[in-house]
Amino acid sequence: MPKRPNTPCKHPCCARLIPYGSQYCEEHAPMHRQDAKGTKEKGYNSRWRAVRARFLKAHPLCAKCLENGRLEKATVVDHIVPHRGDRKLFWDESNWQALCKSCHDTKTMTEDRYQEFKY
Repeated sequence: MPKRPNTPCKHPCCARLIPYGSQYCEEHAPMHRQDAKGTKEKGYNSRWRAVRARFLKAHPLCAKCLENGRLEKATVVDHIVPHRGDRKLFWDESNWQALCKSCHDTKTMTEDRYQEFKY
């Protein structure tokens, strides 16, 4: 039975061929470990939920809406600089802001969407 052909690495601009069924070459695989993890593996566990509730109680209004002169209830604790698995940055409260769902979704899809890779 013939073997399936190798496929290119899914990392942008990488043309290395890897075995069928793999997604990334050995060089780029560590950069994409967070891609497949669920929320608990990323750190959003019961400890996070308790701290999140306390933070939202202390900051009940959306920071982005306040900048625009609107009063909207905050429902999400956003990491201003995406943590991308960095535990120290994840728990740094100075990197948090309270946002409404709409502002959070907009920020995530515009500012946080593309991961910056460091070489």
